[in-house]
Amino acid sequence: MKVTIDGARCQGHGRCYDLAPEVFAEDDEGYGQAPTDGMVPAGCEAAARLAEANCPEQAITVAEA
Repeated sequence: MKVTIDGARCQGHGRCYDLAPEVFAEDDEGYGQAPTDGMVPAGCEAAARLAEANCPEQAITVAEA
């Protein structure tokens, strides 16, 4: 599974890294970041989908890799 964050849509609400800290991180300005390769760690698929569903800007995309 792979995640991406659309930087143009992200407004820095922080729900992604609050709900799924094992998948997402916070950058220096408070915006969400996906891992470098975007791959979701094994066992964290539900957390990635929860973050996607709770992003108010719909900036997160989760796709099967």
